Amino acid sequence: MNIKFGTSLLSWITPVWNPEAGKYAIEKTAKAGFDLIEILLPSSMEFNAKEVKTQLKNNNLEAVCSLNLPKEAHIAFHPKVAENLMKQAVDTTSALETNFLGGVLHGGIGVFSGNPLTENEAEIIVEVWSNVSDYAKEKGVNIGIEPINRYETYVCNTAENVLDLISKTGKNNLFLHLDTFHMNIEENNFYDPVILAGNRLKHIHMTESHRGMLGEGNVNWEDLFKALKEINFEGNLVLENFSSSVPGMQQMVSLWQKSPYDAEELALGSLEFMRKYI
Repeated sequence: MNIKFGTSLLSWITPVWNPEAGKYAIEKTAKAGFDLIEILLPSSMEFNAKEVKTQLKNNNLEAVCSLNLPKEAHIAFHPKVAENLMKQAVDTTSALETNFLGGVLHGGIGVFSGNPLTENEAEIIVEVWSNVSDYAKEKGVNIGIEPINRYETYVCNTAENVLDLISKTGKNNLFLHLDTFHMNIEENNFYDPVILAGNRLKHIHMTESHRGMLGEGNVNWEDLFKALKEINFEGNLVLENFSSSVPGMQQMVSLWQKSPYDAEELALGSLEFMRKYI
């Protein structure tokens, strides 16, 4: 297996990007001993890639990017808006000289039609993904699409949902981005989705069932790591656990209980947990 360990921007700061907070997260990630940081891009796309690239270089840290489509860029309802935003995210990813853009790229988080995904909506998503995929390929960027739970979207809840739509595009730079928090809600287990994806799986958010310390919740890590070994996983394992010690985090991610660990303890303990398995 060829694995890089990372942590999300959200492990250190709230999802609202600003340059000062971003610099802090980069420095904390590097100091904790991770290989890379996942930078959640702001939907405003107000982001100084040149400045961030310098910060990464100064801290000897790699980066990948992610984007969560906002409500106003729900692909099925606003395909052109979504396509333009995703292309801007590809541009930023390329400007950072990294080759991976992940995230919730099938629909706006929190948008619902009141019904399951229709055939027509699926066709719209496939067309937008195909256009963005072609654009990204020219810039050497791979795209990972993250299924999330039923309380946040009706579009893609499972690995199979994403893989089915990817197969309809026929594109080879679209991949699956899993998240163990959402898998714990929507999948039958932690083994089968990984095996189903095979080399289409490039990125995983490593997070416990309660978003806390890895190994202290309900996620079946034995099954997950067994499957990763079987597919000879090559990609990123990125922490996305949250601590109430980060100002504003409780309100941003509905973390109403006080965390037993501060952000640094959570990051260091979870990194040690992952390394033990590998």
